Amino acid sequence: MVDSNKSNSIVLGICLIIGLSSLGYLLGDAAIRFKEYERTVTVKGLSEREYKADIVIWPIKFSTASNNLKEIYKSIDGSTEKIKLFLMSEGVDVTEISYSSPAIIDKSAQQYGNQAKAEFRYTASQTVTVYSKNIEKIRDVMGEISGLGKQGIVFNSGNYQSQTEYIFMRLNEVKPEMIEEATRNAREVAEKFAADSKSTLGKIRVASQGQFSISARNKNNPHIKKVRVVSTVAYYLSD
Repeated sequence: MVDSNKSNSIVLGICLIIGLSSLGYLLGDAAIRFKEYERTVTVKGLSEREYKADIVIWPIKFSTASNNLKEIYKSIDGSTEKIKLFLMSEGVDVTEISYSSPAIIDKSAQQYGNQAKAEFRYTASQTVTVYSKNIEKIRDVMGEISGLGKQGIVFNSGNYQSQTEYIFMRLNEVKPEMIEEATRNAREVAEKFAADSKSTLGKIRVASQGQFSISARNKNNPHIKKVRVVSTVAYYLSD
């Protein structure tokens, strides 16, 4: 009797294992077949707009040279004062003007070997920086500053540190509308694809938002910023 019960239990256990294995196989096979028949389309939506910059940072770098250290400091102070007075006369607020410490180079301390002696022992440079939200006015002032060259001020405008920078600060304000526009644009592309393939566009399967990029419109209009974002969206398709 006991042996009979054990045999029945063993048979039942074997049946359960076979049944579960078969169920697992059927479910796995169904998942594979479902994936095989799953149809999607992945599209990209673009939103691109232009905005005026909010802040201008204008570094005015100038230099001077002399064989006398006291004279070079005096020249730096004089040029700085001339630039300050010029900016204020053009309507730039004094609170928008800042000054860096002068950088002095002693060329006699840098001579090696048989190098020719420099004409001037000391060279100095300083930067007067304008930080303003009144971009149009500052751009107008930029066109007039060359007149200071007639007063003996030597400007350094060819290096990276002297380049004017325009900053766009309102990205968080425009983000929601641009993301919505990019997503809408992506759906329009997907709907066109679905129509061409005689399919019906379904729900979103997955979506990802690209990074926002901010660049100048072109070299002549760096104060106009081009803001751009691309969204990638995958939709289900059905017949």
